Amino acid sequence: MAEHEVLSVTRAAYDDAAELYARLFSDSLRDSPLDRAMLDVFAESVGAGGRVADLGCGPGYVTGHLAGLGLDAFGVDASPAMVELARRACPGLRFEVGEMAALGLPGGTLDGVLSRWSVIHTPPTELPPVLAEFGRVLAPGGHLLIGFSATDGPDHPTQSFDHAVTTAYRWSPDHLSGLLRDHGLTETARMVREPRPDDRRRFQEVHLLARKA
Repeated sequence: MAEHEVLSVTRAAYDDAAELYARLFSDSLRDSPLDRAMLDVFAESVGAGGRVADLGCGPGYVTGHLAGLGLDAFGVDASPAMVELARRACPGLRFEVGEMAALGLPGGTLDGVLSRWSVIHTPPTELPPVLAEFGRVLAPGGHLLIGFSATDGPDHPTQSFDHAVTTAYRWSPDHLSGLLRDHGLTETARMVREPRPDDRRRFQEVHLLARKA
């Protein structure tokens, strides 16, 4: 399936699921202290008032959390329905419909980029252009925090799985770190969380923090 077809399928699927998604996950940070801790580290690394894009922002709850941490945060999502929900939930913040591989921002204008499970539907061959765009829009010294599900081991750079919305992919942390390095983003920290007892898929969850040279 071509890149634009994958994006169209993903957009339509999330438009259809937007209301349910918001109901299920809008409070998810409350029960995720490690996720909150990584967001705290990200915010402190960027610095108060830093301009940050939450890419794949969904219904906007994490964008609002970033703003509460003192960042100048705005959200971008491919799904118009998600963006509408985000605007309703956080009327004081800016949300836009857009594509991660073509953000339409001048280069070097962001202090931080958050990509929290927003690359999981990006086919492996299409991920490098997305990471290149992350690197392009970050200012020198800017920070990226990217979250994703891990593969079963280093022998599996990527693995696909059946997601409730549409086909998704998980990544070897070392492989993804290497891809970031290819685009001028050097890993500075990682957090690997083991599956919770109630996790259906039993995947490790990973956050990588990286810095643009």
